[in-house]
Amino acid sequence: MSQILIKIVLIVAFGLLALYLIAPISGQRGLAIRKIVYLLLFAGAALAVLFPSWISQLARSLGIGRGTDLLLYGLIVVFLGVSFSLRRKIKMQEVAITELARSIAIDNPRLPGASDASSR
Repeated sequence: MSQILIKIVLIVAFGLLALYLIAPISGQRGLAIRKIVYLLLFAGAALAVLFPSWISQLARSLGIGRGTDLLLYGLIVVFLGVSFSLRRKIKMQEVAITELARSIAIDNPRLPGASDASSR
């Protein structure tokens, strides 16, 4: 029963991550949200270093035995978010490269079997 709170927190975190991946926010608003999230993560990391006992107390209040376990759960959430975000970015770059290659191929058609000797 004591671990119910951390389960709820983790499920909400994974749900927010899923929403971010399903409906990405682009433009200035997305950049601002990303900066705020990075700032909060940095502040949380700084507080964890400065006051490690706070992490242990927070972990116990969430029903986790140790603060290191809480940090591990947080790291898993962040790692998954970064991994999926990078995967989506790479996929977008692949699509852009494919479109660029197609555009170049249309602008500079070459017949199969034609040699490049005529261009010399």
